[in-house]
Amino acid sequence: MIEKPLTSEDVDFVTTLHGEERISFVVLLQPRGDQADVLLRAIDDLAMGELKEAARESEEPEGENARQSAELALEVSLEALRQAGSQAVGQVVEDHPLDLLKSVVEDAEADEVIVLTAPHYVEEFFHRDWASRARHKVGVPVLKLFAHSE
Repeated sequence: MIEKPLTSEDVDFVTTLHGEERISFVVLLQPRGDQADVLLRAIDDLAMGELKEAARESEEPEGENARQSAELALEVSLEALRQAGSQAVGQVVEDHPLDLLKSVVEDAEADEVIVLTAPHYVEEFFHRDWASRARHKVGVPVLKLFAHSE
């Protein structure tokens, strides 16, 4: 699960987690604006010292406005994974991400879930972030990683 396009560092990181083992990915992308309310996102930005980003949280596209850029971000990420030698498919999450994640894990017979996002301190503190909630739902190990930024 991701919330923005994968950087080259992210791709290198996830494709080498298991050494030389060939890995395939099913990528679920939920646009950042659809994840939580504006206040929680702004608090996360403030906790990280990113004052300008906190002030711009209300400008983050949500709903249908975020769909087109999310589809492009997903396609860029899938292509980067393929270029690194992995098989990769994916989709943009429109509804509750954990319900979709559970069905994808079952359908793909996944060995693990990687949640690759920016830090979400408030949600993580209360164990309401994707990784914490997924651990109780999907039935496979869930690895929480922080995304790189370019």
